[in-house]
Amino acid sequence: MEHDEEDTTAFDAEKMQNDKRLVMREFGQKLRSNLGKIPFSEDVTASFYCAMDGKSPAFVKAVLFGALAYFIMPADVIPDFIVGLGFTDDASVLLAATATVKKYITEPHREKAREFLEKEKEDALSK
Repeated sequence: MEHDEEDTTAFDAEKMQNDKRLVMREFGQKLRSNLGKIPFSEDVTASFYCAMDGKSPAFVKAVLFGALAYFIMPADVIPDFIVGLGFTDDASVLLAATATVKKYITEPHREKAREFLEKEKEDALSK
């Protein structure tokens, strides 16, 4: 069966809305509290901007909100507090998600991510 990128029935819309609510509520705090600990912070932030982009197709949003929700969840396969290993499962999930929708994560999403992360680093240093 061929995947139709515009087919919004190919995913669970209710799950996507739940994932989106979780991401909207907790993504910023999770990222801020782990600045400097996450080697893939630009990718995860660019994924957030792509998921929030009104031009992104629904299936892209579903994939990215699902991956971002996994990133946020405190109880996952490898707990985030384990130094050196804690974010490896999160990175794997995010890598799979971004590989699936890579053509939709654009340079403007990456630029917004870089700007956000730079501002957060500056804010953290000024405290």
